[in-house]
Amino acid sequence: MRGVIELLEVYWTRVPDGFSPVTVSAPQLRVLYVIERREGINLRQLGVELEAAPSSVSRLCDRLEAVGFVRRSSSTASRREVELRLTPQGRAHLDRLRVRREERLAAVLARASPASRARLMEAVEAIRTALTVVRAEPPVSGAEPPDQDSPAERPPDDGAERRTG
Repeated sequence: MRGVIELLEVYWTRVPDGFSPVTVSAPQLRVLYVIERREGINLRQLGVELEAAPSSVSRLCDRLEAVGFVRRSSSTASRREVELRLTPQGRAHLDRLRVRREERLAAVLARASPASRARLMEAVEAIRTALTVVRAEPPVSGAEPPDQDSPAERPPDDGAERRTG
């Protein structure tokens, strides 16, 4: 699994010439995704979401603002807070990036058999579901023990039920 993740990371970072005049690092891209999902988030909340130091978050946002992908504005709720929003250029960058990644992934998957693609889709859906459950769980510190019957607490599959072929 680690090898697949590393190959995808390398594959995603290979952007063809002319795709975008701006290079965005993986941490900056993560910031763009969070801001897109939580439009108007403030720097403190963004730091919590990224599990990053405020100074690091501020520098990431400085760079994204400098290239025109993020706009900071005063919060309507509190003048001391700064809200972060994607600019039209930031949204367009994410849209182009997604289209390009989907095209590249489709080209790779076209080389696999239909049966292999179907198994892959089942596995990807299982991973997406598991990640969604993990994301919805409360933070570990101070959290009550989870219900033992919840899907997140079931023991991992030992491989005995894995399909072959």
